Amino acid sequence: MHFLWAFIHCPLAVLLWTAPVLLGAGQRVSALRGCADTRQVYAEKGYSTANAPVSQISGEHLRLCPQDYTCCSSHMEETLALQSERDFLKAVEDGSQFLLTTFTQRHRRFDEFFRELIDLSEKSMNQMFTKTYGRLFTQNSHVFQELFVELRSYYSGGSVSLSEVLSDFWARLVERVFSLVNPQYHFTEDYLECVSKHAEQLQPFGDVPRKLRIQISRAFIAARALSQGLATGRDIVNKATKVNPECVRGLMRQWYCPLCRGMTSLRPCHSLCLNVMKGCLANQADLGTEWNNFIDVLYQVAEKLEGPFNIELAADSISIKVSEAIMHMQENSVSISSKVFQGCGNPRPTRSKRSSKDSEGNRRPFRTYTPEEKPTTAAGTNLDRLVTELKERLRPMQGFWVSLPHTICSEEKMAADVTNEDRCWNGQTRGRYLPDVTGDGLINQINNPEVEVDTSRPDVRTRQLIMELRMASNKLKHALTGQDMDFVDNEGNFSFFLFFLTPMNDSVESTVPLIGSSSYCILALHYELFIFVVMQTQWTFWTIPKAL
Repeated sequence: MHFLWAFIHCPLAVLLWTAPVLLGAGQRVSALRGCADTRQVYAEKGYSTANAPVSQISGEHLRLCPQDYTCCSSHMEETLALQSERDFLKAVEDGSQFLLTTFTQRHRRFDEFFRELIDLSEKSMNQMFTKTYGRLFTQNSHVFQELFVELRSYYSGGSVSLSEVLSDFWARLVERVFSLVNPQYHFTEDYLECVSKHAEQLQPFGDVPRKLRIQISRAFIAARALSQGLATGRDIVNKATKVNPECVRGLMRQWYCPLCRGMTSLRPCHSLCLNVMKGCLANQADLGTEWNNFIDVLYQVAEKLEGPFNIELAADSISIKVSEAIMHMQENSVSISSKVFQGCGNPRPTRSKRSSKDSEGNRRPFRTYTPEEKPTTAAGTNLDRLVTELKERLRPMQGFWVSLPHTICSEEKMAADVTNEDRCWNGQTRGRYLPDVTGDGLINQINNPEVEVDTSRPDVRTRQLIMELRMASNKLKHALTGQDMDFVDNEGNFSFFLFFLTPMNDSVESTVPLIGSSSYCILALHYELFIFVVMQTQWTFWTIPKAL
C-alpha cells in the first residue's frame, strides 16, 4: 500500500530505490556473455566444441584457472593445459633452434673437412712419392699407410697417442731408408731393430721429426677437440631443451585462462610471462656459467686452428717434411752408417748382385718437392672461411640460457609488449601485473609467485649437463696449449676421472667413446656409483644451511 502510494506520488524515489536491484541483475546478465569467440579459437586448434559451453558458466569446477564465470569445461581446461605444455616445449625448441642448427651443421662441415684433408694428404703423398721414388716407395708404402690409418683413428676419437704414432712411424721409416742407402749389405730384423733403437741418439732425420710432431700434434689435437666440442654443444642443447613439464599451472594460467574467460585476444603481461618462464627454465639458467666458459674456449680453439694450429698446413706438410727427412738421411748416410756399424756391429754383405734394373732403381736420388708438386687442400673448402663462419655464430650464444625466458616472452604471440602493462592478462583479469620479476636460476625461484619450484636440492640431470660442459671445456683448454687431455697425467683430477667414465651419448652423430668397448660396461657401473655419491654429497652440501 505504501509502495503503491509512493509509486503514484514519488516515481523518482521509487526509481532510485529499485536502481541497484535492476543494475545488479543487468551485471549478471552481461557477465554471462556468450562463448562464441572461445569456441572458435578452441576449434581452430583442432578440438571438438561439442561439449564446449555456448555461454559462460560457473567456474567452480576449474582447477588451474580462476574460478569465475568461464567458457571452459573441465575437459577443455585439461586439454588446454596439455596444449600449453606443447606450446612451451615448441617455444623452447624454436628459441634454441639457432644453437642446434649451428652445432649440427658446423660439426658436420668441420668433420667432413678434416677427414677429407687427411684423405687428400695421403693421396698426394702416394702420387708424389710414386712419381719421385718409384718402386722404392711402392715396396714400402705400407709404412706410410699405417701412419694415416693411425691419424684417422686418433681424429675419430680412438685411444691413440700422437707422439707414439709418429715415433713408431719414424722408427719404421729409418729401418727402410737405412736398408735403401746401404744396398750392399744384408740386414736382419734384429739388426734393423738395433738401428731404430739408436735413432733417437743418431737423429738420422735431423730436426724434422721434432718439428713435424709439434705441428701435427697441435693441429690434430685442436681439430679433434673442436669437432668433439661441437658435438658436445649439439648434445647439450638436445638434452637441455627436453624440459620437465613441472610448470603446467603457470603455463595454462598465462596463455589459456584468458581464453576461458572469453578474452581471446588478451595476451599475458610481460612480467607474468617472465616469472612463468624463469620458473619453468630455472635449471637451464643454472647452465649459464659453464655454458659461457664452454663457448668462450670453443671460440679460442677455433682461432688457434686458423693460426698456429692450422691443420691445413699441418696436413700439407706431412709429405714435404717426410721428404726432407729422407733427404737429410741420404746426405748424411756415410756418417750415420758408420755410427750404426759401431753400435750394432758390422752387417753381412749381400751374397748375390742385384740386377742392373734394381740397382738403378735403388740409386734413384731422393729429393724434396717443387712448389707446384706440394699437396692440395680439401677441394672446394677453406679452413679460414669455416672458422670465420663458426666464430660469427658462437658469439651470440653467450648468455643464451639465462636470456631464453626474455627471448620467449619477447615474441608477440607469447606475451604483451613491455610497454602495454595495463592492458594485458595479469593471471586473474585484465590489468597491471604487480609482483616483481624473480631472479635467474633455481635458487632464486623460492619466491616465484607463478611456478612452484623445489629449490631444496639441485636437479640431477642439470648437474650432469654442467659436468659434461666442464669436461668439454677442460679438453678444449688443454688443446689450446697443444696437450691432449686423454694422455695427460691427471691422477686425482675430478674432471679427468669423470671424462673417461662419461657414458657414450645415445645420439647417432656422437663422437666415438674414448674407452674400449670391452671395459665400457664396467666403467659405466663405476660411473653410476660415482655420480650417486657425488649427488648425495652435493645434496648434503645444499641442505646444510637449512639444517643450521
